[in-house]
Amino acid sequence: GPAEMSVTLRLGYVPLLDAAPLIVAEAMGFAEEEGLHFDLHAAPSWASLRDMLALGQVEAAHMLAPLPVAMALGLGRSPARFEALSVLNLNGNVIGVSLDLAARMRAAGHGFDFADAHAAGRALLAAARTLRIGVPFAFSMHRELLQYWLGALGAEAALLDIRTVPPPLMAQALAAGEIDAFCVGEPWGSVAVETGAGVLLLPAAAIWASAPEKVLATRAGWAEAEPRMAGRLLRALWRAGRWLGDAGNHMVASELLTASGRLAVPSEVIERALSGRLVISADGAERITKGLIRFHGGAAGFPWRRQAACIGVALARRHGLEVEAASTVAAGVFRADLY
Repeated sequence: GPAEMSVTLRLGYVPLLDAAPLIVAEAMGFAEEEGLHFDLHAAPSWASLRDMLALGQVEAAHMLAPLPVAMALGLGRSPARFEALSVLNLNGNVIGVSLDLAARMRAAGHGFDFADAHAAGRALLAAARTLRIGVPFAFSMHRELLQYWLGALGAEAALLDIRTVPPPLMAQALAAGEIDAFCVGEPWGSVAVETGAGVLLLPAAAIWASAPEKVLATRAGWAEAEPRMAGRLLRALWRAGRWLGDAGNHMVASELLTASGRLAVPSEVIERALSGRLVISADGAERITKGLIRFHGGAAGFPWRRQAACIGVALARRHGLEVEAASTVAAGVFRADLY
């Protein structure tokens, strides 16, 4: 009961809006209700967070959905194996372009409706001979979404120069002219608008309506070794996700995320992303996206094996692996059986 000492769990995250379930579970007492204390560790990049988890410096981590799948398929350099105990959120990414590229697209008649992926993709490809696009990591939904979206519009892989840039540095990379466009999780897309570095072109939700974005990852076998702890951790995060899913809590949530020091951006920028009401350009133009980011409802939270299998198939096709086998291996990474 409550008289017992709470157990400390070390959790890793990258400072993004979709790390909110971990931060909220600790701040709002959902972890405490489960007899847990979350000791939260920020990582500057996905590569460093992967290594923190692999080396046992944290017990669990906020993680890109394709990363544990890629590791299970033997892609990338990490010898470790991770599994996903839950999906923390669906969607939450935005695609942005440089001011120069935005001006060229506008001159050619693109209206920046922030909804039509087909029109936005065609306008983007028409405005740039080659595209240097920043994504947070090689194995990420960002990359899968870009390949799927632009590939479907006939873009040659050769046209896409996809570069890895940690999320908090994305706006700076755009401003410095190191990239022409990006796909990044909020609030870092909005930061590019706030700092005058770029214009938002599309929410990733317009490409795939309910993409599993971040998962709660642990080292393979941890849930078996610590079944009670795993259950308590999942319940605390599920409650935090449900709380975040209630629009009545968005203002409190955004203030809490800023006040915690975990997200060094103004609370109104966070609140805009939570509500789906983004400012897409320096002139203050607003666009509303239903389901810009989802922490609860619509299958957010549950690690559907079919989603993992889809990711596995996409990775297999791009890296020349056997598709059927990859699909089966990938499905096993999402631990639906724990529910």
